[in-house]
Amino acid sequence: MARRPIALVTAAVLLLEAPGIVAVNAVMARFVKAQSMSLDGMDPDAMSTGTWVLGIASGAALVLCALVALVAGVRDRRPGRFGRGLLIGCAIVHGVLGAVAVGLIGWGAFAFLVAVLGLIVLTLVAYGKTAAGAREELPAAV
Repeated sequence: MARRPIALVTAAVLLLEAPGIVAVNAVMARFVKAQSMSLDGMDPDAMSTGTWVLGIASGAALVLCALVALVAGVRDRRPGRFGRGLLIGCAIVHGVLGAVAVGLIGWGAFAFLVAVLGLIVLTLVAYGKTAAGAREELPAAV
């Protein structure tokens, strides 16, 4: 099975996606600040700062998920419990964003998000539990 290349490709895609998410949030933060937008009287500076924080946190989460996939691919071992939880959470976010993106952005964004979702799920499935009678491997540290 080609589980090592799948995990490495997943890690590469997630690493490339992280700066894109930060850049999109940076653009949104600049628009909010330049146009003094607010929701229900909130301070525009607080909204701009919140958008920056969300972008940086999302980028950091994607990098962390990429590192989990990279460690799994390099060691050729399934991720640990925390790593699987991170990848499952990342897959859920990509699925929800894909559903929202098809209506707001278009089919291209939907296709990209679903492709990344597929890579994450394929990585999780490829490093699933071993078959009965096979030698049980210890999970990776991450």
